[in-house]
Amino acid sequence: MLRFLRKTEPRQGDERHREQTAEERLKRMGEVMEKERALNGPAARLAALVAIAFSLYQLSSVAYKMLPAMQHRAIHVSFALALAFLLYPASKKTRGFISPADVVFALLGVAVGAYIVVDYHNIIYRIGAPTTMDVVMGAIAIAVMMEACRRSMGPALVLVAGVFMAYALFGHFLPGPLSHKAYSLSRVIEHMYLTSEGIYGVAIYVTATFVFTFFLFGSFLNQSGGARAFIDIAFAIAGRFRGGPAKAAVVASGLMGMISGSSFANVVGTGTFTIPLMKKVGYRPEFAGGVEAAASSGGQIMPPVMGAAAFIMAEMTGIKYKDIVIYAAIPAILYYLAVFMMVDLEAARTNLRGLKPHEMPDLRQALSRGFLLLVPPAGIVYFLMAGYTEIKASYYAIILVILVSMLRRDTRLDWKKALAALESAAKGAVSLVAACAVAGLIVGTVTLTGLGLKFADLVVAVSGNNLYLALFMTMVASIVMGMGMPTAALYIILAAMVAPALERLGVPVVAAHLFIFYYGCFAAVTPPVALSSYVAAAIARADPFRTAFAGWKLASSAFIMPFIFAVYPEMLLLNGWTANTMLVLGLTVLAVVAASAGLEGYLLLPMTIPERAAILGAALVLMRPSLLTGLVGVLVSAGVVAWQVRRARRQSQPACL
Repeated sequence: MLRFLRKTEPRQGDERHREQTAEERLKRMGEVMEKERALNGPAARLAALVAIAFSLYQLSSVAYKMLPAMQHRAIHVSFALALAFLLYPASKKTRGFISPADVVFALLGVAVGAYIVVDYHNIIYRIGAPTTMDVVMGAIAIAVMMEACRRSMGPALVLVAGVFMAYALFGHFLPGPLSHKAYSLSRVIEHMYLTSEGIYGVAIYVTATFVFTFFLFGSFLNQSGGARAFIDIAFAIAGRFRGGPAKAAVVASGLMGMISGSSFANVVGTGTFTIPLMKKVGYRPEFAGGVEAAASSGGQIMPPVMGAAAFIMAEMTGIKYKDIVIYAAIPAILYYLAVFMMVDLEAARTNLRGLKPHEMPDLRQALSRGFLLLVPPAGIVYFLMAGYTEIKASYYAIILVILVSMLRRDTRLDWKKALAALESAAKGAVSLVAACAVAGLIVGTVTLTGLGLKFADLVVAVSGNNLYLALFMTMVASIVMGMGMPTAALYIILAAMVAPALERLGVPVVAAHLFIFYYGCFAAVTPPVALSSYVAAAIARADPFRTAFAGWKLASSAFIMPFIFAVYPEMLLLNGWTANTMLVLGLTVLAVVAASAGLEGYLLLPMTIPERAAILGAALVLMRPSLLTGLVGVLVSAGVVAWQVRRARRQSQPACL
């Protein structure tokens, strides 16, 4: 993705690159967020070779035949570990070169996987009676995976995993319901390393099968020009309206999110173009960065891809992935509606114009260049709805990208672009694989000790069987734990520990899991650790904390939506399009519009404090959809609109002399 952006040349009359080049903005963003080494020479070629081999192995596994589950997962993780120690330094001191310690760690990462592959059949027969070598290799695997995760994702998840491992070993000393029976060190290590309940559990199963293939799909699409095509089409459609660049950012980020499922990738992919243009037409730098952060974070909840967590959700709940996509569609659309509304109201409040014709792409040309590249994402939806497995759907989508790209010279994938796509996909997957492997230690602790059921009992007891209190506690836990932790890893933890409590209180399974998924996604725009906002702030040259607050305000509908569909699951279309479903959706749309106006402080005119209080109160009432609350909310909202119309007419009348 970054290579694509660096190779993009500014077109004549294109204002996006005049304030600063994409290279400069990416460099500044990298100073804040980038953890990868800046390799060159033989080291860079070695890392590229390992990455390409990783991708080719994954492709061949999908195209032909996978090895037995544990062997395949072990190879998958070993590739990721080797690549992690080549790409990510232990500290700033080794940022510019690969140290001997990195080589040792990389070889150990390969060794712990090779041990399972080579001795696979013997390991199966001695489950429950591990040898000394099993325990030693397991201990090395745990240490190496934690170090790889620390380097690529930071210390947060490693610290949490360490606490859980300590609980597995010493939790029997705790008093009360959290105590469990004693487990020896060898028993714990065996459970984590040699079974499918720990490191090589459901999360690694998902990344080792279809998630990596979706990474490849996105990488091939980017190399063929898909990212630029989405941005051009978004600007051509929305750019001419008031505050056009911000609206284009919302549309482009939604389109990008459908294939990437990553808020950081979205911020970089669209923000380097949209943020300077938002500033150019008059948006404050902090607001421009906030728009990009909020819109990009929504990419994780936007079907069809929705990031790795959605695939893991399908495995953990037993619900088909295509059904999860359908259930998640309406809340995602409503989220983007809210962001779009607030962007429009901010533009109206500050009297911002749209782009001039010469400042944006021609719609016909944009569609001519990019229409065919919209076919592969649509193909994924078709394949999933037609009943293909996620693995086959993503694989056929890659083939579709390659075929479609050949139809135009400027999108054609030559061998250099194909190798770049293979390399980029593998490098992009490294941190996710490391995080999911470490998250497996947490899930392994939960399954070994029964902590999930105990924690669910605790949540139910503390909340006093009050659903709203339990939901609020879950929201806080999701946001706090999600600060600095990848969404997929956070979802795995909360799905094992918290979701059972919500299900016990009557929340449908898919609603409970989407609830924690939403708050895990939007921890990235929640101050004080709003990582997506800080990336956007670096690109916008804006104050990070003000940008984080702007992004949080724009994303605020996402903090309300899960409460609605947890209590009123009709929003998820669990029972199809019934009359009650239509009522819930209609009142929720009105609630989103009312909340957007109240938070932005503008409707037809700047709103007074009483007007804002009234319309925010109406929004809160509408968020508990029923005929009575709907009537009250509609009447209050209509009253505020009528009062604003009256004020507008008064202001338009000439003063009497």
